[in-house]
Amino acid sequence: MTQPPPPPPNQPPQQPQQGGFGPPQPPQDTPPQDAVPKDATPQDAAPQPPAPNLAKAPEPGYGYPQAPQPGQAPPAPAAQPSQAPPPPQTPPPPAPSGPPQQPQPGYGYPQAAGQPAPPAAHPGYGYPAQPGAPAPSAYGQPQQPGPYGQPTPPYGQQPGYGYPGQPGQPGYPAAQAGYGYPGQPTMPMHPQAGGPGQGPGGGKKFNAQVAIIVGAVVAIALIVGGGVWYAKSSDSGKKEEKSTAGPTGGGGDTGGTGGTGGTSSGGTEKVPADPASDVLFKIPMPVIKKDDSVGVKGSWLTDKAYVKTGVNEVAGYDLDKGTKLWSVPLPGPVCEASRFATDDYRTAVTFQASAADTAACDQVAAIDLAAGKQLWKKTVNSGDYPISFNNVTVSANTVALGSTNGGAAFDIDSGKVLWSPKPADTCYDSGYGGGPKLVAVRKCGAYDNPELQIQTIDPVSGKVISEYKLATGIDYASVVSSDPLVVAADVGDSAGDGSGISDFFSIDNKTGKLRTRISVPGDQYAADCEGITRIEACTGLAVGNDRIYVPTEEHDGTGEYSRTNEVIAFDLATGKQTGQRADAGDGYTIYPLRMDGSNLIAYKRPPYDKGGQVVSIAGGSFKETKLLENPATDAVHDLETSMSPEYSEVLFSQGRLYMSEVYADDGSLSSGDPQYLAVAYGAGS
Repeated sequence: MTQPPPPPPNQPPQQPQQGGFGPPQPPQDTPPQDAVPKDATPQDAAPQPPAPNLAKAPEPGYGYPQAPQPGQAPPAPAAQPSQAPPPPQTPPPPAPSGPPQQPQPGYGYPQAAGQPAPPAAHPGYGYPAQPGAPAPSAYGQPQQPGPYGQPTPPYGQQPGYGYPGQPGQPGYPAAQAGYGYPGQPTMPMHPQAGGPGQGPGGGKKFNAQVAIIVGAVVAIALIVGGGVWYAKSSDSGKKEEKSTAGPTGGGGDTGGTGGTGGTSSGGTEKVPADPASDVLFKIPMPVIKKDDSVGVKGSWLTDKAYVKTGVNEVAGYDLDKGTKLWSVPLPGPVCEASRFATDDYRTAVTFQASAADTAACDQVAAIDLAAGKQLWKKTVNSGDYPISFNNVTVSANTVALGSTNGGAAFDIDSGKVLWSPKPADTCYDSGYGGGPKLVAVRKCGAYDNPELQIQTIDPVSGKVISEYKLATGIDYASVVSSDPLVVAADVGDSAGDGSGISDFFSIDNKTGKLRTRISVPGDQYAADCEGITRIEACTGLAVGNDRIYVPTEEHDGTGEYSRTNEVIAFDLATGKQTGQRADAGDGYTIYPLRMDGSNLIAYKRPPYDKGGQVVSIAGGSFKETKLLENPATDAVHDLETSMSPEYSEVLFSQGRLYMSEVYADDGSLSSGDPQYLAVAYGAGS
């Protein structure tokens, strides 16, 4: 997963935070559904499900477990429990206040003469975790199935208050079993640098001797324990083919950036006769001051334009030619942009009142992306000073904004204030998730020990429809999808990689009850949420078909020094893996983008000698259909890989792929190569 998000821009408040919306909420006496009483008495554990069958064997690669020889016991890994994990081999990327380093060609790229040999490959899935003391559980619930088919008990439905916890283990989530290695608790990895070409998790290095030892250990573990890499359900495809398309989410909700709507029969993306693409156009990087960087977050698609935030502007470009159609000038840089727009292409951004370094993100404007004009501009005051907003989103005709001073909302047509912070309110809305529904992340209590409430609210009145309380000790949460409602959190800071995700919480919008909780250890899954201040900033995820689609971390491929990964589906009702797996292919890394009806649209970052691809993955069979493939020429490849999905905005619709930067800089980090704000690719018809 990627690097940690930036710290909150404000210092801890000296007084209880004010703000929120609607009337003050009555005190809630009901304890969090996922909390465990300290004096709970242990009861019988939930029955463990049988080990799943494996229908598709994993591809053999570096470190792939070999069958043990008769009479030989596998040697234990040569690691001491007290030893800390090795530090990253590459320095972390720069802080988000400046542009991230551009990725370089990935694993497998030929080395020039005189260059050092490539590092030892990271051992493949199946490597046992380093021994360490298991972390106690914050919930006392049985664990959901391990990420690669380990037969651990599921969370199931949320138990009521008084559900027994694990004796002596309150406070943190239970450790997950290592890949295919029963009984060994994992130790959280140090944050890994997403170094050039390595993608999430790059920089984890192990020597060949350890990999050989591990191969033997895992082989025994798989044979004795019956564990397998990925579960494969024999009837998941049949069930999905009969179902209707669920609401989409995770960066591709209908009506969102690049959203195209869909049907239960498979969506609206057409399969081209020839997926081979060409570069349609390149938008030059704006000229800025030396040693400076400016945020340019925000990109959208309409039926006629590709819209991209520039330096102090929002501009629309022709979908195929890239000619500028219109521009909305702004007095200062854009700080945040809504991922969502209304059905008639209206959205909102926050920005600075000037280009001065001291200017705050206290301005909000509604933008008509179809007409290319600003509808209105507003500020919200707390006392005598305007509030600086951390996030902005759109749901129905409401623009909602969150901050550490509370939440506010406006009607997108008129700019009328729908709600704003109230001085008497002791809780505040730190942010909102938009799209099909409007969801607030509301904070109450002390700054250093907050209580988080996940509220589905009416977008016009702000009235609370349902509410779910996260357990005390969870300081931040992100809205991955508003319908179905999925929230991500780093429980007890256990992710260990700065991704902001250790668990997903699937919540019923109508009742506010927890449907299930899904554990996604940071060293095994590659997605990212910046829930500290940016409530809706989640990447590498998609939600649809009442499932969440999550990419795994990169691991060894079959080729020398090659890397690859997969996308795994989790059921949002049970928390279990569905058995569906989409392989990136050797040398590629796959990232979910959005849903297209019941199909998943994903981007594949290429190896050094190939072009990137966009594929549609059928919701039932998980069959991949290629929608676009970029040229493998050096010039196009270098251009494409300079915009990694972890650090850039990627949109795909109707055979066109748009990739853009989120920071503009003076080019001092480009080694003389030309830089571009955005690049568009198009496939044949």
